[in-house]
Amino acid sequence: MQKPIWKRNLFVLSIAVFIAGIAFSEIMPFLPLYIDTLGHFSHSQLNFWSGIIFSGVYFVSAIVSPWWGKLADKKGRKLMTLRASLGMAIVLGAMGLVQNVWQLLILRMLQGVFSGFVSNANALIATETPKDKSGQALGTMMSFFTAGNLLGPFVGGALASMFSYRITFFITGLLLLIAFFLSLFFVHEEGFKPITEKKLESTRGVIRELQQPKLIFGLLLTTLIIQAANNSINPIVSLYVRQLMHGHGDVVFISGIIAALPGIATFLVASRFGALGDKIGTEKIIVAGFIGATIFFFLTAFVQNTWELGILRFLVGFTDACLFPQVQTMLTKNSPTPVTGRVFSWNQSAMYIGNIIGPLLGSFVSGLSSYSMVFIITAGIVILNLILFKINVVQNLLDNPTKS
Repeated sequence: MQKPIWKRNLFVLSIAVFIAGIAFSEIMPFLPLYIDTLGHFSHSQLNFWSGIIFSGVYFVSAIVSPWWGKLADKKGRKLMTLRASLGMAIVLGAMGLVQNVWQLLILRMLQGVFSGFVSNANALIATETPKDKSGQALGTMMSFFTAGNLLGPFVGGALASMFSYRITFFITGLLLLIAFFLSLFFVHEEGFKPITEKKLESTRGVIRELQQPKLIFGLLLTTLIIQAANNSINPIVSLYVRQLMHGHGDVVFISGIIAALPGIATFLVASRFGALGDKIGTEKIIVAGFIGATIFFFLTAFVQNTWELGILRFLVGFTDACLFPQVQTMLTKNSPTPVTGRVFSWNQSAMYIGNIIGPLLGSFVSGLSSYSMVFIITAGIVILNLILFKINVVQNLLDNPTKS
């Protein structure tokens, strides 16, 4: 018996986002080292260029994502996955040819311009999948993308060791080209109906089309805060590990393991939590995620050794699986199909803004106080997010009593 098209799309795009996850993360471990080969930099200059080249892609992506989302609703989500994968294949491959940091910075910003492969793949799955299966489907996509992100740094490190930084960029471009051909030949967008109404071409028109605009924008704020909270600790994890190990032992190796643990946990349970949310209610899964994250972040401030840190970071991965993919599921279930691409692009922009704010917040707090205080502040941010989410959901029920 032949699989339904939505199941085949889910299978193919899960593989494609897994490949994309590897491609996006495999250059991260050696990017500062590659920058160092492009000129003669002092320590502070190298840190500056590493920071701006790393974050430049997020700034540009946050700005252009809504425009791509608008085009997705007019031309199709499959076309946007092809645009993103082919564009980034060329741009990332070209990074292996640069001769100075300015060229690399320009290409990183172009990478931001061509961003949106994963968000459009998610939007395609969200619109093609039956609503009662969307949580499980989006959870599966999240699991595969997370697995690729986890594997990427190991693949990138191995390739850079065997070949060179430049060759690794060429291979990364090839991986994204494979994702392009998978999407081109094996993904079929059946239910897409292009926007023909002029009123839906403007942001104001899309907002009018939303039945629960307050809920949608509340969920976008939830995404922003989730990403900011998760990323606030990224700049200080390795430094916290070094403090716990008192400067002895293989700090880099232990830090790498601990950094990977949340992703491993998310990979293991995201699709299961998605299926559970489809049965008992996505909102309940999100609330459980907020409560768990608050507890685990707070306890992390008081760990005494790397074992305790590792266990709590692993548990945080379970709460991650309760949050971001479930917010996407709620967006899917509360967005009209014709404007789903736009809504998902707004969510992508919110995620990128959180990616920018989070590390800045973590660095600022740790500079003023201590590493432990970063986790305490982050726990407070998660509580705030829980309160705002509950207010948003309750208000939505009051505004739409027939949906309760």
